[in-house]
Order: sequence, then structure tokens, then C-alpha cells
Amino acid sequence: MRKNSVKNIRINAEVQRVLAQIIRSEIKDPRIAPMTSVVAVEVAPDLKSCKAWISVLGDEKARADTLAGLKSAEGYIRSMLARTVNLRNTPQITFIPDQSIAYGVNMSKLIDEVVEKDARSSQDVREEE
Repeated sequence: MRKNSVKNIRINAEVQRVLAQIIRSEIKDPRIAPMTSVVAVEVAPDLKSCKAWISVLGDEKARADTLAGLKSAEGYIRSMLARTVNLRNTPQITFIPDQSIAYGVNMSKLIDEVVEKDARSSQDVREEE
């Protein structure tokens, strides 16, 4: 199975959906932030390993606590994944922090500040005329 085959794309999507559902409703660890999302999943073609990019809305401590909670619950998550998704092998999951959502929010805030500053400076120029 090639990395970009239709079968691998479907497996990635299904594992992502199931992982998000497990993290949202099955895990009761208080370290895991409620605003945790699975951004992307990449299952290896041999189905032995899986990389899951996790995004956490919150500060740096919330991100670190959430990743620690997910790593400690990795065995449970893997067993739930094995029960839900019928694969030949259940992949070993590696959780990778993803800051793309936080980066996007920060960039949006910076853009809004620049637009507001530009609007104020153009208004000041009109008032001087």
C-alpha cells in the first residue's frame, strides 16, 4: 500500500475521527484540556505506527499537561482504537503538538491591530486637512 493510496487516506480519516471521539468522550483524565482537537493523523502504510497532531486551545501549561495526559493514556487509547477500527494491526500512536490553530489566532489578532492602527492614522490625517 503506497503512502498516498485511497485506502491509506481512508484509514487516516477514520483513525482521526475515532481518536477525536475517544479523546472527547472516553478519557476522564483531568490533565487533558476540554478544547483538545486532533488536527491530522498519518498512519504508516504497514499500519505499525501512527502520528497524531494534537492542538490544544490554552496556554503552554495546558498544552504540556494535555500531552502528558495523552501519553499516559496511550495504551487505553490504543485498545479503544483496536475495538472501534478493524485493522490488521493497531498502530502505536505518537502524539505531536500542533500550534497551527494558535498561530492562526495570533496572526488574526496582529492583523486586526494593524488594520485598527491604519484606520486611526488615516483618520488623523483627514482631521489635520
